[in-house]
Amino acid sequence: MREERKLCCNQCGKEIRIVQGIAREDFVTVKKNWGYFSKKDGRQDEFCLCEDCYDHLIAGFVVPVSEKERTELV
Repeated sequence: MREERKLCCNQCGKEIRIVQGIAREDFVTVKKNWGYFSKKDGRQDEFCLCEDCYDHLIAGFVVPVSEKERTELV
């Protein structure tokens, strides 16, 4: 029996299917443990973005994301 679970993009709500532990499309997960010098000290935030929402987010960056071409894809 195939185990299926769903993950949702926190920005748009799009469902990302995960079957047998493998996501059927790529996404980014951000996990942040807030520290002493923040207003959120002791809190952990975590969210997921689908590829489209990630592209939309980084398009607004003043300093662009650093990109490196990978030649070995495992």
